[in-house]
Amino acid sequence: MIYVLDACAVVALIKEEPGAGIIQNMIDQTIEGEITLCISVVNLAEVYYGYIRELGNAAALKILERIYAAPIDIVEAIPEPVYLEASRLKGAYKISLADAFGLGTAIILHGVFVTSDGELKEPEAKEAAPVFWFRPPKEKQDRKKVDVNALIRRAEHAEQRAEQAEQRIALLEAGS
Repeated sequence: MIYVLDACAVVALIKEEPGAGIIQNMIDQTIEGEITLCISVVNLAEVYYGYIRELGNAAALKILERIYAAPIDIVEAIPEPVYLEASRLKGAYKISLADAFGLGTAIILHGVFVTSDGELKEPEAKEAAPVFWFRPPKEKQDRKKVDVNALIRRAEHAEQRAEQAEQRIALLEAGS
């Protein structure tokens, strides 16, 4: 059986969030040759840019290297049947483009999409789309809510970068 991982499944594994044990079991089954795990390059990009935003490019690259080392096939090419199916899904449902590509990849490969993204409830119900919920589905978060801790972290990071820039300028001025 082929299982196509959503970005949230990979992030859950990396961050040891609820459901990580299920994803780890799937990796173990892949090593044993019982199943095949893969991820669409679009969903992998979603993981990568999320970590760039959260931790910076250098740390995100290290995480990407860990993913490359895992027994997860990366579906890099996007053949016509996949992008047509992804486009059809995106046009029919209120789902993200990345989720449309992940689910479209699973459909075309006759596999199952592994997710916890609540926006996929509708295509699962209306089309019997192949979805495996590795933890209870999350609903889309209200975009008006503000993550105060994230804002504080970003502000602290910006302050650190400003201090580093000031130090470099002072060194350059001292050297002239």
